[in-house]
Amino acid sequence: MSKKKAKSPAVGIIGGSGLYHMDALSGVEELPVVTPFGKPSGPLVRGVLGGRVVYFLARHGKGHKIAPHEINHRANIWALKSHGVRWLIAVTAVGSLKEEFRPREAVLPDQFFDRLSGRDRHTFFGDGIVAHVGFAEPTSANLRSILAGACASTGLPCHNGGTYVCMEGPAFSTRAESMANRQLGFDIIGMTNLPEVKLAREAEIAIATLAMVTDYDCWKHDEAPVSATSVFEHLLANVASAKAVLEAAIPQIPTLPDWPEHCALDTAIVTAKDHWPKKTIKKLRVILERFVA
Repeated sequence: MSKKKAKSPAVGIIGGSGLYHMDALSGVEELPVVTPFGKPSGPLVRGVLGGRVVYFLARHGKGHKIAPHEINHRANIWALKSHGVRWLIAVTAVGSLKEEFRPREAVLPDQFFDRLSGRDRHTFFGDGIVAHVGFAEPTSANLRSILAGACASTGLPCHNGGTYVCMEGPAFSTRAESMANRQLGFDIIGMTNLPEVKLAREAEIAIATLAMVTDYDCWKHDEAPVSATSVFEHLLANVASAKAVLEAAIPQIPTLPDWPEHCALDTAIVTAKDHWPKKTIKKLRVILERFVA
């Protein structure tokens, strides 16, 4: 197989509920992507923002037709990496588990707690190649710092740090679950972001989450319990804020991928290279590009 020309390092955006396109992108084109892991949520949208090549992907697809448990996270991250994405901002709607994390504010989580099933779908590895990435610090501190600065410059209240508990959807929490999550010290809750963060680490992509608070879940007795209707009440304002932050942040992202996340596989791969199955190498070539000819 001949070598493909290396892609220029690009910035990726995963848009969550309400964020289905980026108006600020110029020279926009849609790029359907076929992956070894099935269909992504939709075509990648390529454009330019602040002099940087950007690839946008709507997590739930056009028209919000993909439920949280139906998202093909492996296909999404593989598609982004195949086009040279090395920095990724994941925008997502979340519920707040803390009084001080208010609706229409942003949180940049630095920790996660996994309550999902189906974890075998949240890794690229297996089928003869074993890897265990370091995940003590799940998100990129450098990228969070850029986002925090962008939030400040646009006037968006922002909490740089916090623990995101990733729950099984599509139903919202019971009150007992919400209270238990608060007692465990978690700060925000969502259904989609942790698989993206895990897979980005395996793909050597620096990722940060721009979590936009829409509600207080259902622990707060003086507020109505979270519902799809209550979430969408805050979405328009949150989407406008998120777009402003992205427009401010993306030009500040460096062009050289030399952060710690960009070499995460150096200490992760366990299987000796001469034992790698050819079929698995072919499937993971985009992920293992630094290690295969």
